[in-house]
Amino acid sequence: MGKRREARERAIQFLFQHEINPPENLEDALNHFWDSQRASAIAEERGGAATWGQPTELPPPSTEEATVRIFADPLIRGVLERRDDLDATIKKYALNWDLHRMAAVDRNILRLAIFEMFHRDDIPPVVSINEAVDIAKRFSTQDSGKFVNGILDRVKGDLMRPARDAK
Repeated sequence: MGKRREARERAIQFLFQHEINPPENLEDALNHFWDSQRASAIAEERGGAATWGQPTELPPPSTEEATVRIFADPLIRGVLERRDDLDATIKKYALNWDLHRMAAVDRNILRLAIFEMFHRDDIPPVVSINEAVDIAKRFSTQDSGKFVNGILDRVKGDLMRPARDAK
């Protein structure tokens, strides 16, 4: 799996957690999230489960982990800062769907992809759409890929930049 895909998946996981249980301090929550991701990865490498509740000294993040976080953190922050606008965009294009009736995973996948499409000129919109569809297929329901693709395809039609090019 590519590092950007991994970063997007982690961003979706954090955004889902944030929506279900909003933290008081975003910085602390992000640091805890990345530490728990590293602890889980280390435990998996060792062939065992993470030992929750037991103090563990974690090694510093690897270059690969740092690369994932460097890409994911601005996505997470951007979605959280623009969540109301992103939700308004989803409502505009998700005909006959109430935002709160959508699966929470799908809602956060849409937020992330729409954020990338409108606010990340370095990412071609078709890449954002393809990544979102693949992540929806992996983490959500059987029909989520089609659902996400349908909404994002409508959003793409109103973009004021080429869908296949980054700036």
